Amino acid sequence: MNKFILILLGLFPSLVFASSTTQNLDLTNHWAGYLALTLFVIAYIFVMIEEFTHFRKSKPVILVAGIIWAIIAWVYASNGMPHAAEIALRHNILEYAELFLFLLVAMTYIEAMRERLIFEKLKVWLISKGFSYRQLFWLTGFIAFFMSPIADNLTTALIMGAVVMAVGSGNVRFISIAFVNIVVAANAGGAFSPFGDITTLMVWQKGLVDFQQFFALFVPSLVNFIIPAAIMNFAIENEKPATVEDRIVIKNGGIVITFMFLLTIATAVSFHNYLHLPPAMGMMTGLGYLMVVGYFVKRRDNLAEPTSERFDVFRKIANAEWDTLLFFFGVIVSVGGIGFMGYLALVSEAMYVQLGATYTNVLVGMLSAIIDNIPVMFAVLTMTPDMSLGQWLLVTLTAGVGGSLLSIGSAAGVALMGQSRGLYTFVSHLKWIWAIAIGYGASIVTHIWINSALFDVPV
Repeated sequence: MNKFILILLGLFPSLVFASSTTQNLDLTNHWAGYLALTLFVIAYIFVMIEEFTHFRKSKPVILVAGIIWAIIAWVYASNGMPHAAEIALRHNILEYAELFLFLLVAMTYIEAMRERLIFEKLKVWLISKGFSYRQLFWLTGFIAFFMSPIADNLTTALIMGAVVMAVGSGNVRFISIAFVNIVVAANAGGAFSPFGDITTLMVWQKGLVDFQQFFALFVPSLVNFIIPAAIMNFAIENEKPATVEDRIVIKNGGIVITFMFLLTIATAVSFHNYLHLPPAMGMMTGLGYLMVVGYFVKRRDNLAEPTSERFDVFRKIANAEWDTLLFFFGVIVSVGGIGFMGYLALVSEAMYVQLGATYTNVLVGMLSAIIDNIPVMFAVLTMTPDMSLGQWLLVTLTAGVGGSLLSIGSAAGVALMGQSRGLYTFVSHLKWIWAIAIGYGASIVTHIWINSALFDVPV
């Protein structure tokens, strides 16, 4: 479930860290800096070709993260500052720890709801209603748009993708276009909620945008989804697929666990907004809800079906997206090291000062389609450019929806390429890039227009 709740990366106090106690060395023109950049680029190339090599993305970035900080520590020790790297790295690890705990709880809940057949029930309901292809196209799109802010865009895309594969069997054209629509809808829906995408979570936890302020992006996000969908709609035949009859009964405790998940989200928001505690603390409290409820669910499972597999919270934790969580560690620590060397300050000067915030934030979204929005947004947060609330919302929007431009630009797209078994590909998505780009541009214009007053609000 990659990309949910999802999460992830820099979002807390400045990662440029404790420069108040130590004068940082400028390593941008030093062999150590060149070597670190080279290693990170090589590692990220492996991340980008994971689909072809099946070499898990967490492996290269974790290895390179360790090497980068070993280089930094050696250089600083050679210059009589043996503890500078330690202080900086501890700060990076603290940033990651908060994000890790937040995402781990979210992933655990999603896995629990999946195992209790909550999502399977939704899928079967859609399949059995006898909707036309065009109706299914819009239904799966809208459900993806409104589910993504809560369940994360990856999980949402996989659920809706399963529906499309079930009802569109044999109709390659419908599956291909519907998958493009789901990717766009899931990414757009995740952009206006702190829980919808890792990048929005990062911005919220950093304290740059309040929880309720994210909803200013609802209309721009809706525009981002609606325009490409309206264009692709004409390519969908208005026929009905064969009705599939099936019946799914939600397992014991499924509804209660879903309610506990919503209560956990409310707890995290309340802890952050009213008690000024890290959102991760609210999420961990929510994990406590699940553990207590899980005890009674497990007992009822044992009484009802002694021979069946019983509910186990720790098994749900074990089934979290560990590759994704460890990938975030590698990216956060690597980018933190590159920032410590001075490179992000140079990029910030070149882009946000010379090019301007608006153009730079638009480019951030386009870059997210190629590289992935997590390291891009983490770099922006590490730079911490001086921007208004409107600009921070703009970069949140573009980083969230920019990945829809290419199938490899988001976890949702990559996951659906695997799920479709060759029916939805990089090329089939690329055919609609012009329509997606229109939606991308329209969402930016919409945000600048309807939220113009926010561009004068300092952060």
